[in-house]
Amino acid sequence: MRRLGLVIAVAALLPVAVVTPAQALPDGLALTPPMGFNNWNTTGCAVDERIIRDTADIFVAQGLKAAGYQYVNVDDCWAEPARDAEGRMQANKARFPNGIKALADYVHSKGLKFGIYTSAGTLTCAKTQPGALDHEDVDAQTFADWGVDYLKYDNCNNAGRPALERYTKMRDALAKTGRPIVYSLCEWGENKPWEWGAAVGHLWRTTGDIKDNWAKMVQILKANAPLAPYAGPGHWNDPDMLEVGNGGMTTAEYQSHFSLWAMMAAPLLIGADLRKVSPANFDVLRNAEVIALDQDRRGVQARVLSNQDGHWVFAKPLANGDVAVALFNETTSNATIGTTAAAVGLPKAAGYSARDLWARRDLQTAGRISAVVPPHATVVYRVHAGGSWLRNAPLVSTGVELAAPVPGVPGEITPAGKPFEVTVSATDEARVPVFDPRVTLTAPAGWGVDQLSRPRAFVLGTGDTVAARWRVIPPAGTEGTTAVLRGGVSYRTIGFGQVSWAGDQQLTVPAAPPVAPAWASDLRWAAEKNGYGPVERDMSNGSIPAGDGKPLTINGAVYPKGLGAHAPSEVVFYLGGRCTAFTADVGVDDEREATNKQGSATFEVYADGARAAATGVRTWQDPAVALTADLHGAQYLRLVVTDGGDGNSYDRSDWAAARLTCA
Repeated sequence: MRRLGLVIAVAALLPVAVVTPAQALPDGLALTPPMGFNNWNTTGCAVDERIIRDTADIFVAQGLKAAGYQYVNVDDCWAEPARDAEGRMQANKARFPNGIKALADYVHSKGLKFGIYTSAGTLTCAKTQPGALDHEDVDAQTFADWGVDYLKYDNCNNAGRPALERYTKMRDALAKTGRPIVYSLCEWGENKPWEWGAAVGHLWRTTGDIKDNWAKMVQILKANAPLAPYAGPGHWNDPDMLEVGNGGMTTAEYQSHFSLWAMMAAPLLIGADLRKVSPANFDVLRNAEVIALDQDRRGVQARVLSNQDGHWVFAKPLANGDVAVALFNETTSNATIGTTAAAVGLPKAAGYSARDLWARRDLQTAGRISAVVPPHATVVYRVHAGGSWLRNAPLVSTGVELAAPVPGVPGEITPAGKPFEVTVSATDEARVPVFDPRVTLTAPAGWGVDQLSRPRAFVLGTGDTVAARWRVIPPAGTEGTTAVLRGGVSYRTIGFGQVSWAGDQQLTVPAAPPVAPAWASDLRWAAEKNGYGPVERDMSNGSIPAGDGKPLTINGAVYPKGLGAHAPSEVVFYLGGRCTAFTADVGVDDEREATNKQGSATFEVYADGARAAATGVRTWQDPAVALTADLHGAQYLRLVVTDGGDGNSYDRSDWAAARLTCA
């Protein structure tokens, strides 16, 4: 549930080994990925019967039940700290005064199913209640007597006993009850459960716990995506619960999260308090067409067709012969991402229908499947070969794109007084032409805008592109602000009239570069991303709320100044060529539970696109090591932390005494 993570290198995203398809348990359960709710991500131990009852009510009232969500699951901390005289688990009397059976009965009365939690150890992960180790038979029967339909079985306090032994014993205990109970193995991918889990349970966690932030969601995606060959009806890879609605990501990021989990045939277990979820996030959770991909009876997990510089293409074959295609932009700048019908496995046809599942539009394409995808967004098409494609509007890939930035530096960082180039384009991917295409660009008032090229085209045929370029200059006085560029395209179509599109690209105008020696933590950075909450100033990376860390401490040495990060992490400073050196003492912070002697990371310093300094792997046992980097002439400084190759659990990583020499 919440201890060691699993990271699989990005280089391994396209598996090369031949995997023999696993055989699911012969009980007919979980033939599609389970859908439902689990309270842990929103309440932790502060769970009671009220939130579970309220969730069941909301499932019905808000259309989640109708959309396919079934399971209302209770996580850790539901029980009393001791078993009763007969050795049975007891519900916590203060928070579950009516008992678990009454709660399960209430959930069942709504036409839903009820799930519960325990651990394959002496205690659960929160250490508030007994685990099921050596009590498998009595606990399984207790759960069956209560009407449990789903068991999440965690991995904490396991006494060092082999995972396969412990998880198999609970499988057999559940089978002896005679009650159909979906069995979720939660050992965080430590023992490669994808290789043996199909014979033991219905789903297995492939990673450590998810967190409600972009970096962690992407890290888990990268770990789970290569495991596609191991998933199928009755046996699923589980990259952990959905964070949609918890508030740590934007709507576009939650749409990506939801889309990618559906493409990966992942269990869709809502981890938000539905009493607090916004209408926009309910719309994400209820997108029936995306859910249909997850629940497709063929049960294929999408494979990664490509991932170049954070521009991903996933393909998922469906039971009716369609193929779902997800174009995912991991980066912070708009990007054209595309593939072809042939590449995703569709047969040759005169034309193809491409249903945009978020825009809810039916489009036609001659075979190219593409889009200009906004930052952190995902465009999902359901593509069908042949059929009534001629009835659909042309697929025209349109958007705003920035010229290539300094290598490794996000393109949307645009210093005041520095010109950069912007392109607005439209490409006709359809079988039919479009007419009179016109492109526009609007910048904030006072910005310099000079059009460099003007398109001259009356007709765009299949594969043709019209594009215009502008040179844009943020004026002095905009330092430390954000701004938006808006691109527009309009064109005419036969049968569909005039079509107009407008899209935005957000820009960051960084603060003025330092003009004197300075601590890094006293400067405004231009961009940051972090594996766990925000990068902290002058304290370690603590819990998700900003400012919740402790003094920076590496192997007992305490530092009053520096940056507290958590792998994977990156911080970008704009230097403007004014700095000559960067120094820091780096290492894994001491902030961790005493029993969790974990944590490893590497530290890298980049001057523009060139690596100027780096460490090897540093662990929780190592003292700080000094890094010095030459910054002469560099426009940007990037501080990068990667995990040490063993996942990023407890990889709190300090840039202690981080200082820039500038003039």
